[in-house]
Amino acid sequence: MLKITRRLLLGAAMAAGLAGAAAAAFPDRPITLVIPFAAGGSTDVVGRIVADRMGQALGQQVVVQNVGGAGGSLGAQQVAKADPDGYTILMGTVATHALNPLILKQKPYDPVTDFAPISLLVLVPNVLAVNPELPVKTVQELIDLAKKDPLAYASSGNGTPLHLSGELFKSMAGVDITHIPYKGSGPALTDVLGNQVPIIFDNLPSSSGHITSGKLRALGVTTKERVPSFPDIPAIAETLPGYETYSWNALFAPTGTPPEAIAALNKAALEAMADPAVVARMGEFSASIVASSPEELAEHVKAEMAKWEPVVKAANVSLD
Repeated sequence: MLKITRRLLLGAAMAAGLAGAAAAAFPDRPITLVIPFAAGGSTDVVGRIVADRMGQALGQQVVVQNVGGAGGSLGAQQVAKADPDGYTILMGTVATHALNPLILKQKPYDPVTDFAPISLLVLVPNVLAVNPELPVKTVQELIDLAKKDPLAYASSGNGTPLHLSGELFKSMAGVDITHIPYKGSGPALTDVLGNQVPIIFDNLPSSSGHITSGKLRALGVTTKERVPSFPDIPAIAETLPGYETYSWNALFAPTGTPPEAIAALNKAALEAMADPAVVARMGEFSASIVASSPEELAEHVKAEMAKWEPVVKAANVSLD
C-alpha cells in the first residue's frame, strides 16, 4: 500500500511538474490575432504594428487574420467561440465591445461574459470637418448655422462610432443635422470633398491628409483635449463641455483562457506599447497609447457601454 501511495505521489508530482512546464512555455506555437475589419483601416494598421512587436516579446509569431463583416461582429464572434487557450485573440474596438451589442437585434456574443480582457492599447481621436465652401470656421459657427439652415453630415455607416459621434453632437448642441450613411469612410470622404455633403465625422488618421492639404476644414477633434499632432484644432469640448468620443483598440481572448496565458499576452502588449518605435508609429496617426491591465480594460468596456446606451436609444439606432 505504501509503494502504491509513493508511486501515486511521484506520478502526481511529475504531472504537476509537466503542467507547470507547459504553462511556463506559453506560447509554444504561433498566435492568431483576428482583426474584425478589412485590411487598410486604422484598426488593421494598429493591429499589425502591435502583432509584430508582440511576436518579438513572446518569441512566437503573431499572425494577423482579417475577418471583416457586420461592423466587426463576425470577427468578434469567431474569437468568442474559439478554443480558450490563448492562441486566438481579438483586436477589439468600441464597435465590437460597446456599440454592436447595443445596436444589433440578434446578439452574436456578450462583450463582457464571452471575452477575457487582455489590455486596452490606444485611443484614436475622431474629427468634425467640413468642406471649405461651407461658411463656418468654428464649432459654434456650425451650431449657429445648423439652427438656421438644413444641413447634413456624412459618416462611414449606420451604427458606427462616427455616426454616433454625430448623434451625440446633435443632442448636446441642440441641432438637427441629417445623417447620411456611407459604406465606409472612403466613399463618405469622397462626397464631402466634392461638396455633395458638407460635413463629416471621421477618424482623424483617415482625414488628416485632406486637413493638411486644405481640402477639408477641421472644426474640432472629439477627444476631451486637443491632440499633439494637430494642436491648432480645438476640441469640440471647448465649445460643448463634456463632449467626448473616440475610437479605441484593445486585445481580448475567449472567456476561460488560462490566467498564465492572459498574463503573458498582457506583458507582451505592455512591452510592445512601450517600444519607442511603436510609440512613434502610433503618434503618426494621433493615437494615444494607454496600455492597461486586464482589470482596467474590463472597467473600460463597462463604462463605454454605459456611455453609449442612452445615445443609441435617443438616436433609435438598431441593425438586424
